[in-house]
Amino acid sequence: MPTNVTPEYKKAEEAYRNAREPKERLVCLKEMLRTIPKHKGTDHLQADIKTRIKQLSEELAGPKKGGRRSGPSHVVRPDGAAQLCLIGPPNAGKSSLHARLTGSRTDVGPYPYTTHLPVPGMLPCEDVHFQLVDLPPVSGDFMEPWLVNALQPADGALLVIDVSDPECLEHVPVILDRLRDKKIFLTPSWPGLESGEPDGSDDPFRLDLPTVLIANKSDLDPDPEEVEILEELLGLRFPALTMSAETGDGVDALGPFLFRALEIVRVYTKTPGKPADKEKPFTVCRGDTIADVARLVHKDIAKGLKFARIWGTEVFDGQQVGPDHVVADGDLVELHF
Repeated sequence: MPTNVTPEYKKAEEAYRNAREPKERLVCLKEMLRTIPKHKGTDHLQADIKTRIKQLSEELAGPKKGGRRSGPSHVVRPDGAAQLCLIGPPNAGKSSLHARLTGSRTDVGPYPYTTHLPVPGMLPCEDVHFQLVDLPPVSGDFMEPWLVNALQPADGALLVIDVSDPECLEHVPVILDRLRDKKIFLTPSWPGLESGEPDGSDDPFRLDLPTVLIANKSDLDPDPEEVEILEELLGLRFPALTMSAETGDGVDALGPFLFRALEIVRVYTKTPGKPADKEKPFTVCRGDTIADVARLVHKDIAKGLKFARIWGTEVFDGQQVGPDHVVADGDLVELHF
């Protein structure tokens, strides 16, 4: 980012980085274009912003009337504790694995490019759910042009490979390169794992996605050391899980991994004078506060929040805390506004 931008532009850029919805990102992009200083040093960034405004506008416009149809929206609204996207080469078994993990009715076939559109599904883990989005495959020959927008709301990626296919040594670098060309970087760095630090680039359009390598079809290649050998040959450091969509072996490990790696925190709520709701927790991340929980409950509650009473392992029962109090997993919160 050019060093001589205004605080107003920096605020718009930060809002864009935090935006999850396509409409919200479009508003932020327009604000970035409005506030960016217009001089030679920002020409490239201005062009990039304009390109992304055009792409997002077309995505949100939907099918065109009387002309070429742009097709359905390819961005899945985030749901659950986190959104994870399945990425992989053709015939890696992504769709079969997605169906096994979520019970989705995604198309599955013994031929490449069975998946044409994003397919969402929910992976249960204790009393929360992770949203898994199956995406079309990526290869050296083809990558859906809308895939970049589809990845924007994601909290992480599952890089699915066929561990029994010798050609996976060629597939993975191709996928990483094609995504890198679009400023999408698959990284081994997860918030809850000691796996290195993120790049820290100040490019507002760089997307770093924490990634776990999923070695699928382990029933066809049961050698437990195969994944370590593959990562060593490819020079990768992704955390890895071995599983089989066919038999279900290893699939139970994914939910607990995501819960730990994303540092998910469950917060239960209660209304004053009424029993607690222990069925459906609100989910935030480690370091989030009472104010963050209030925003999930309702924007008006967040706006008028005065204090909260909290029950949990790190407080005494019914302790009164302010909006900036950091919540812990399992806390019960009563919001007063």
